[in-house]
Order: sequence, then C-alpha cells, then structure tokens
Amino acid sequence: MSHVENGEWIMRGLAWNDPGRIRSRQELVAWINEIGFVPLFRNEVKGFSVEEHTSTRYWWTGNRKEDPWEWREIIAAEREVAYGKFFDGKAGFISLTWLPYFANYRRNGYDFDARWQDGLASRREKRIMDFYVGEDENGDTVFRDEQILATELKKKAGFGKGGEKNFPGILTGLQMQTYLVISDFRRRENKRGEEYGMAVSIPLPPEAIWGYEAVTAAYSEDPAASRERIAGHIRKLYPNASEKDIDRLVGK
Repeated sequence: MSHVENGEWIMRGLAWNDPGRIRSRQELVAWINEIGFVPLFRNEVKGFSVEEHTSTRYWWTGNRKEDPWEWREIIAAEREVAYGKFFDGKAGFISLTWLPYFANYRRNGYDFDARWQDGLASRREKRIMDFYVGEDENGDTVFRDEQILATELKKKAGFGKGGEKNFPGILTGLQMQTYLVISDFRRRENKRGEEYGMAVSIPLPPEAIWGYEAVTAAYSEDPAASRERIAGHIRKLYPNASEKDIDRLVGK
C-alpha cells in the first residue's frame, strides 16, 4: 500500500499517549516474538505492521531510543529475530520460531547450492551467494560470516557499470527466499576512517547466524503446508484480511 497521498508521504501510527503504543525496541522484539512475524510498514492488511503500532513522532529523526527506523538497525544487529525484505519485497521481521517455516516454503525445500545444481537459481544470484556459501576440505557446505557492506558486495560480485544489472532486485529476491537476511547496518568510511552517509546493510545467510539445523528445522514439512501455516496465522491474527492481500504478503 503506497504511503504517498496527494503527493505527500503519509504515515499511520498511534497517538503518543496511546497505552497500546510500542515504546521501545525491546517492546518491539517482544511483540514480534509474540505474533511471530510482521512487516515494517503499513500494507493491505490493516494493523499488520510496525508502523501502525508505533507513534509517527520520531520516525527518521535519528533518535536511537525513540525512532523505529533506528530500532530496525539495532534489532538486526542483536539477532534475536530475523530482519530483511520478507513481505512482497518489503522489509519486516520474523521470529526465530517462524523462520524455519518461511525458509521451507520460500525455498521450496532447497538449500541454495541444490537450487543452483538443479538450474533453478540465476547466475546473478550465485555471484552473490558465492561470498557466503562454500565447501570445507571434506566437501561439506559451510556458511561464511562475511561482514560485507551491501555497497561493497555489489562491486565484488561484479554488478554495476559494465557488469551485472539489478543488484537491488537480486538482493531482495534472495531475502524473499530467505537465503539472506540483514544482520547489521554500518556507515561507510572515507580514507581518514570517518563515517559518512546513510547506514548500509550487511547481508548474511541465516545459517551463518543461527546455524543450519535451526534454519532448516521445518524441511521435513511439505512446503505447501508451511505456506498454509503462515497464511493461516495471518487469518487468525487479522480475520478481516482478504486472501488476495494475504497472498501478496506471503507469496504464492
């Protein structure tokens, strides 16, 4: 759902003195763990977003204590829940309880290397994932905790001028498939070591953070059953949500 109305960016949140307002990142993490998963911004399912449960007063102020936009950076780095572009290509959070069901459904039961071997992954996806997934001396798959800024990853993976195209789209797609999450944000440094500009995301495979067994714990379930589990949970939380709107968030 667009936030632009009559040429103006509009946010819908709760009043500052609303007793139901989420007031801190700790409260937000507790809420994510309670409901399981949630998009960051307002969408077609009314009430199903961080935006609609926080006040609009401090968004994009840079106040680390009060600004939900800043909270997302801190929460990503704390790694108590997963953060990334998981919902219709847009940002949101998934609890570690629900992450295996998203991984099973979105990956259709495939680890990335198996997806590549079966011809289901693109060359551009592999260029990115090669930084994170490899083999040890025994031929076993390893997931590397490579702390690469997305801006550097773009260059190293051969995207940009004269190279591969659509780096943002490929990176988003890998997050939608849960092969990558955002593990932290850092600002770039100039030659003097001074930080500048906006914070840049650091992608990582969830397996490098929480371990292979934890992330793939639902692989024994049919991916279609995992999808229905996710969609059914949204129906339970938001009975007025239409199937079309649920499909948009969950995927088909």
